[in-house]
Amino acid sequence: MEILNTLIQEIISFLGIANAWELLQKGDYGAFTTYEGITALIYPIIALLLILEFVLGLVYKKPSTKVYKVNFLIYVFNRFVGRFIAIAMVTICIGVFQKYAIVQTKMTWYWFIYGYIIWEFAHFVYHYLGHKVRILWCLHSTHHAPESMNLSVTYAHFFLEAPYADTIRTTICILMGVQPELLFLIMFIDGTYGAFIHVGDNLLKDAKFGPLKKFMLTPSHHRVHHARNPLYMDMNFCNLLNIWDRVFGTYQEEKDDIKIEYGITREMDSGNFIDVYFGEFIALFKDIKSADKWKDKLSYVFMPPGWSHIGEHKTSKVTREEFLKINRKFKDLKKTKKVL
Repeated sequence: MEILNTLIQEIISFLGIANAWELLQKGDYGAFTTYEGITALIYPIIALLLILEFVLGLVYKKPSTKVYKVNFLIYVFNRFVGRFIAIAMVTICIGVFQKYAIVQTKMTWYWFIYGYIIWEFAHFVYHYLGHKVRILWCLHSTHHAPESMNLSVTYAHFFLEAPYADTIRTTICILMGVQPELLFLIMFIDGTYGAFIHVGDNLLKDAKFGPLKKFMLTPSHHRVHHARNPLYMDMNFCNLLNIWDRVFGTYQEEKDDIKIEYGITREMDSGNFIDVYFGEFIALFKDIKSADKWKDKLSYVFMPPGWSHIGEHKTSKVTREEFLKINRKFKDLKKTKKVL
C-alpha cells in the first residue's frame, strides 16, 4: 500500500496538480484569483500538453517512443537523486550574495522588466558555458541527446545541471539587485515558457510566431538550438527574450531549406539510458586518457567540445565556419554575424 501511495504522489507531482487539488479540497475557489492559485492552475499545463502531444503522435504514427522512454527514465532517476539540490543552491546564493547587490529592486512593473532582462543575461551565461566548457557540456548534453523534439525533452537533464545553472543565474541576478520575490516570479514564468518551447510538431507545426520572433525566442528558435546541423549548432541560447543572442551574435533563425537534425554529433544510442546520461563523461575520460601532457588533459576538461590536443578541432565554431565557406548562399551570415 505504501508503494502505491508513493506512486500516486509521484504521478500527482509529475502532473503538477497537487496545489490545485489542495485548493479544490478546501472549497475556497476565490483562492484561484491569487498568485498561488494562478500558479496552481498553470503548473499542470506542460504535463497535460505532453500527454496530448504523445497521444497525437500515436494518431499521426510518429510518437518518438524511444525519446519518450529514455526521457521518462531520466525524470524518474533525477527525482530520486537530485531532488532538492537546486533549491538548496538558490537559497545559499541568495543568502551569500544579496548584501552585495548593486541596487535594490521592488515588485513593480519597471523593476520586473529590468529583472527579466538580467535573468535572460544570466541564463545566457549559464547556457553558453554549458556548450563551450567540455565538463559542463557533459552535464548539459543529456538535454541535447534526443533525436526528435517534444515536451518530454524538458525533463531530460543530468541531475547536477540544475544546481550549477541556478548557482550562476541566481548569483548574477542577486548581485544585480533582483529581489528574491521578484526572482522567484521570473523563474516561474521563465520555467513554464522554457518547457513550452520544447513543443514538438505533433502539437505545433509552424512555431515561428510571425513578427513575435523579432524580440522573443520561439519554439522554432529552440528547435534550431537543439539541432546538430553545422549552421544551427550552438545558436539561440536565450529562453524568452532573444536580445542577448542578438547582442553576442548567436542568433539564428530556422531556414526552410535546411531541415533540422536533432541530437548531438557524437555517435550514440539515443535509446540507451546509460549512453544518453553518462556517454559524454565516458567520451571525455577517453580523450583525457589519450593525451600525454597534463596541459592537454586539463584542456580537454575546460576547452569546448570538439577540441583536440593534436589540432584536429571539430568544435561548433570550426564546423560552422567550414559550412559557410562551402555554402556561399549563406555568406551574408558570415559577414553580419560574429559568433562567440
